[in-house]
Amino acid sequence: MPSIRDIISAVEEFAPRSLQEEYDNSGIQTAPDVDRDCTGVMLSVDVTPEVVDEALASGCNLLLAHHPLLFRGVKSLTGATPVESALIKAVKGDLTIYCCHTSLDNAPAGVSARMASMLGLKDVRTLDEVGPDTGSGAIGMLEAPLSPREFVALVKETFGSPVARCCDPAAHGTISRVALCGGSGAFLIPKAVGAGADVFLTSDMKYHDFTDWGGRIFLVDIGHHESENCTKDIFHHIITEKFPNFAVRYSLKDTNPINYL
Repeated sequence: MPSIRDIISAVEEFAPRSLQEEYDNSGIQTAPDVDRDCTGVMLSVDVTPEVVDEALASGCNLLLAHHPLLFRGVKSLTGATPVESALIKAVKGDLTIYCCHTSLDNAPAGVSARMASMLGLKDVRTLDEVGPDTGSGAIGMLEAPLSPREFVALVKETFGSPVARCCDPAAHGTISRVALCGGSGAFLIPKAVGAGADVFLTSDMKYHDFTDWGGRIFLVDIGHHESENCTKDIFHHIITEKFPNFAVRYSLKDTNPINYL
């Protein structure tokens, strides 16, 4: 049976912490004893009190998530906030929490590369390279051109997003070259335009992103959670490739804080 450290090492081999952005806090969030045997891994996009309870009830002593639990300073541990409550539950339950955020975003086969694969893109490369095959976003070609409306329908079906915000489909031609970025990727719009992309897909774009760039490139915005839900599949692949037949569980809790009515 692998130790918790063995599992973390496999993740960091795939997505080294050196790839994370300066503002980020990827890595161990709670670590009672990483050298003990790993009894099971729970996978989630976010760490919430409910996911911690689920991990402990399932007999897992490692919770692997995309978004860091400790992202902003924690000044008290009263249980008054979801972060504080999750921390208290994890420490009491001897649960190790490891989060792999922008290190996974910037990894060669990270979030954007997985999104490109899900869309069936060909000739995929990193949109904004900071090193060999590392960096932000991805760009590639569709198998066959699509109209803007057809592309939006494909995106919604592929990523399970009930809605998609976009600029005027009638103002844009067919879509062949696709640039994208999982999570909040509006900062890459100029890179997408410079690379000759027909469309840029991401989440969390602002009103003025659409007004400033919507005339030059077709912009499509899906939910942040929907764009990064694939991180669980990436984690699953990393662990099961290294440790076949090991107990890896997907969280059944919906951690998306946004509802669509």
